[in-house]
Amino acid sequence: MSGASNIAVCLNMPKMVIGIVLVGLATTAPEFAVSVQAAFLGHPEIALGNAIGSVICDDGIALALAALIAPVAIMVNCKMLKIAGVFLLSIDIIGYLMAKNGTVGRLEGAFFVFLLVGYFWIILKSKKIRMIGFSQVSDINSDSELCKLPLKQRLKKPVLLFSIGLVGVIVTSRIVLESSIRIAHHFNISETIIGLTVIAVGTSLPEISTCITAAIKREGEIAVGNIIGADILNVLWIIGVSALVNPITVDVSIINFSFPFMILIVSVMLGSMLIGCKLGKIKGLVLFLLYLVYLYMTLTLFI
Repeated sequence: MSGASNIAVCLNMPKMVIGIVLVGLATTAPEFAVSVQAAFLGHPEIALGNAIGSVICDDGIALALAALIAPVAIMVNCKMLKIAGVFLLSIDIIGYLMAKNGTVGRLEGAFFVFLLVGYFWIILKSKKIRMIGFSQVSDINSDSELCKLPLKQRLKKPVLLFSIGLVGVIVTSRIVLESSIRIAHHFNISETIIGLTVIAVGTSLPEISTCITAAIKREGEIAVGNIIGADILNVLWIIGVSALVNPITVDVSIINFSFPFMILIVSVMLGSMLIGCKLGKIKGLVLFLLYLVYLYMTLTLFI
């Protein structure tokens, strides 16, 4: 988390923007690896289930636990939250409308990826958004040693670690995928449901650990930005690329349950943070209880 904070300062970027883009991309690597491999190997239902389930896990477990464990309430930049939140809720609704017939084809996948690229371009290039995103108080010294190093030296270690981590993610995601498929077949459970539950929790572990660490270190903006960024990436990047690799076909009843519940928990998450521009323990508990309701309903309705 301190590394992400220093990068934000050195690049003159708001912490929430760094959380949405950089940290979000990093923590959704497992979801992306599992979903794209699942689509490529002929299991696109797992790809969709993992993406939707991960959004619900991010909001109902990762952010909820961060709020419950944080020593003080997580403060939120409400102006930045409104901009990112409106976009997140909009793409969730658009995604549901596109998938309501039980299919997400390559055309829809390309549209999702196009939306993501446009969103990132706007949020990174717009000076107005960048100024809105800055906190009034920062505990990071702008004269950080990281900022004084030449660009090549700054990137050397992160690139090496990223490469090692990428190999690890690809290998472990393949193991998770194959194990989950066997579980689904053994217990005669829909692969989509396995994606919505077991795989989603497993691939959301980076978001969970990142959020808890950020909350403990009082880097609430990065925690919130990470979850919003991860939620956006799960819908646009992961479903989009997976559909491009292999068109997704899922039972309509599962679509009509998972997407509305995702929209519900995202709405509660955004609404609760906009009230008072902070996320405290009671709000975190509400989000966690919502996840438990989701898990109970999933197991009751589809297993």
